Amino acid sequence: EVQLVESGGGLVQPGGSLRLSCAASGFSFSSYAMSWVRQAPGKGLEWVSGINYNGGRISYADAVKGRFTITRDGAKNTLYLHMNSLKPEDTAVYYCAKHRIATIFHNHFDSWGQGTQVTVSS
Repeated sequence: EVQLVESGGGLVQPGGSLRLSCAASGFSFSSYAMSWVRQAPGKGLEWVSGINYNGGRISYADAVKGRFTITRDGAKNTLYLHMNSLKPEDTAVYYCAKHRIATIFHNHFDSWGQGTQVTVSS
């Protein structure tokens, strides 16, 4: 069965950095696009970033462009989100999500991680 296990969340001061990881198993990781999606307190789901099956195509939400970097390591079956210059408005539960297909042309997800809390506060 598909499993997505997130880690790396925590409390960080504004301007700080965190790296989130999502360990994937139960499927051919290198055959599918992956994304990060977040949910801030009292808000709906917000897509953050996506990466296609081989890392050749990457997209970011305007709110994080220039500050966040999505990467994947096929040998480790792991998806990463490097977050720099963090702001209080980045506070959210961050989820990794598996796309149904290899590309990020469509945001149709069929598996989700449990989520990891990121809190940006002084």
